[in-house]
Amino acid sequence: MSHNIPMTKESFEALQEELKRLIRVERPKVIQDIAEARSHGDLSENAEYDAAKNRQAFIEGRILEVQGKLSHAHVVDLTGLKPDKVVFGATVTLYDIATEDEVRYKIVGEDEADIKLGKMSCTSPVGKALIGHRLDDTVRVNVPSGTKEYEIIDIKYE
Repeated sequence: MSHNIPMTKESFEALQEELKRLIRVERPKVIQDIAEARSHGDLSENAEYDAAKNRQAFIEGRILEVQGKLSHAHVVDLTGLKPDKVVFGATVTLYDIATEDEVRYKIVGEDEADIKLGKMSCTSPVGKALIGHRLDDTVRVNVPSGTKEYEIIDIKYE
């Protein structure tokens, strides 16, 4: 990972909190669990010991992963900017021309994306297509089911 990872402020803070929890709570707990399992004797047939060691490996791996993401994070701050076009971090309200439905998405990084929560990845077909467009633009997007047309009816930097 030698490139910057675009990230919202909320995601950056959530990763910082996760790292604190992993280091301050999870790591000491698993060390204690390993010590307790060792005290039960023969390690070759000790399922508690094996489970604790596996958990420790997972925690240490996750700590390294989160530290890597944080060290390469580029926090995108849109405060003070005029919301005149779709950029990373913008919240966009779209009008689906075919279905006449309105949908609202926040354009976020891959790790933050959760369509159920209205967070769309900037690398998804729709996310990529929206970036750079302005209010009232019509955007055509090739998606697996065909071509979708959206009109941008609102842009907010929240």
